[in-house]
Amino acid sequence: MGTEHSKNERRRSAGFLRKGPKLPAWEDALLAGKEPKSLLKRGLRYVSLSLIMKGMTSTPDFLWGLHEVQKLNLSRNQLVAIPPSLGKLDRLVVLNLGGNCLKCLPKEIGLLRNLKVLFVNMNCLTEVPAELSLCRKLEVLSLSHNCISQLPLSFADLTNLRKLNLSNNRFVQIPLCIYALRSLDFLHLGCNRLENIAESIQYLANLQIFIVENNNIRALPRSLCFLATLELLNVDYNAIQALPDDLYLLRRLPRIAWNPMDKGLHIAHNPLSRPLPEVIEGGLDVLFNYLREKKEHH
Repeated sequence: MGTEHSKNERRRSAGFLRKGPKLPAWEDALLAGKEPKSLLKRGLRYVSLSLIMKGMTSTPDFLWGLHEVQKLNLSRNQLVAIPPSLGKLDRLVVLNLGGNCLKCLPKEIGLLRNLKVLFVNMNCLTEVPAELSLCRKLEVLSLSHNCISQLPLSFADLTNLRKLNLSNNRFVQIPLCIYALRSLDFLHLGCNRLENIAESIQYLANLQIFIVENNNIRALPRSLCFLATLELLNVDYNAIQALPDDLYLLRRLPRIAWNPMDKGLHIAHNPLSRPLPEVIEGGLDVLFNYLREKKEHH
């Protein structure tokens, strides 16, 4: 009887252990006496480490000794801070901190001189350190879904930046430093509090995708019409009543677009003055012809 009882106890204990919370991969490795470097994956291009969705509220200390790592994914945890030790990982090319609870970034991020891609979307940032502008190789930056209302002027130094996502923040105007980013081909400022677009937009001569949906923009600047490379212009859900006569110069816009993923002109849900709503129903060519004729008659 006693033997049977102890067997049942062992079964219950084993069941309890099996149902318990699974250890994060890095804790599991360390408890098993493994070398932390064994967590690194050596791909064709990069040495990478992924600690995604591990329930971490702070970063493990061993991380900052992995100097070889080039791609680091710490997304979808509950991290509230990244320590200054981040600066030790100076070989990083890709860093993903998205989906955490970060209120700020350490100024030591400026030591990551090889960084090309940085995701800090879906956090609680209210500002961005000026030192980030020292990451001169940066090409892709997402700061979407934060609480940012301005950028440091030094951002103008990020001359290699090609894709910038600032959507779902608190910008009332497009920061001046953005107009200096001449390599930009993608700029997303949707779901902010923008009231206008400066004529300086014309300096972004390589822009192909420009999204400013869900703002309070009342008019489009004439200089926007000189962005000859523009293939997607999304101004849905704004306060636009009239369109600039020179809009027909945007010859790379293929159509009036309704699907958010489509290239073209997105102009829905604006209080456009008549006869623009009817003209737009005829398609982009009809709209462009209307604007061209309107300009000629002036």
